[in-house]
Amino acid sequence: MEQIIGVIGGSGLYEMEGLSGIEHVTVDTPFGKPSDEYVTGRLNGVRMVFLPRHGKGHRLLPSEVNYRANIYGMKKFGVTRIISVSAVGSMKEEIVPGHIVIPDQFIDRTKGIRKDTFFGNGVVAHVQFADPVCAELSENLAEAARDAGATVHKGGAYVCMEGPAFSTRAESHMYRSFGVSVIGMTNLTEAKLAREAEICYGVIALSTDYDCWHETHEEVSVESVVAVIKQNVAMAKDIIRHAVGRIKAERFCPCREAMKFAVISDKSVIPIETRENLELLIGKYL
Repeated sequence: MEQIIGVIGGSGLYEMEGLSGIEHVTVDTPFGKPSDEYVTGRLNGVRMVFLPRHGKGHRLLPSEVNYRANIYGMKKFGVTRIISVSAVGSMKEEIVPGHIVIPDQFIDRTKGIRKDTFFGNGVVAHVQFADPVCAELSENLAEAARDAGATVHKGGAYVCMEGPAFSTRAESHMYRSFGVSVIGMTNLTEAKLAREAEICYGVIALSTDYDCWHETHEEVSVESVVAVIKQNVAMAKDIIRHAVGRIKAERFCPCREAMKFAVISDKSVIPIETRENLELLIGKYL
């Protein structure tokens, strides 16, 4: 089976040098419209699918992103691994703005207003999520970041806040007391849905600022974040190029059959429409 790697990130990633055979594809899903068109192509012979998380021109708040449609669309393309590229705030002195973090844990500080599961509507499923990212993919991303010459921090917890406002100073110090490495507004929701879709998920977190906890640095602002993001775009592209060469097509990780024993509902009582909507995701188990 051909390997297809998905990338979710900001605008510019689909303009990677060396990407050939580019096509723009609109995808329909049972969960609504994805953030934008998917951009497909080949990088070093590997088929790639790119999606701007917030839409072209950055139109969608973190709370407005249709994460379910985005991940479902990736599944529809046959994507087996998703590389997520995101800007984050550093919560540790040693994670300097401009550094790369490959987080392996999350703390949820969203407010329950996001759709972060494909289930409900007559079917109950509980997927294992103790280790919320794919260890194999994350290892590949860390090695690729080193190959690209980045200063990389492998592991660490990512606290996912609702936004869109940045933290208060008191909140920032509270999150620091949790021992987290970075703070962001998007990746946990994607990770939950990717696990339910049995897609490996890993994060390239681009440290852009020290949030507002650091006494000797200016508090976070859009201007400062955008400036560092622009500097990191080339690095993120280079990491992806190196990662593509490292990732093998065959998967041995638990992600590939994460839903095997997750559905609790009696299969005979699942409504027909719900079953049809979930056929792509868990049809083999129903």
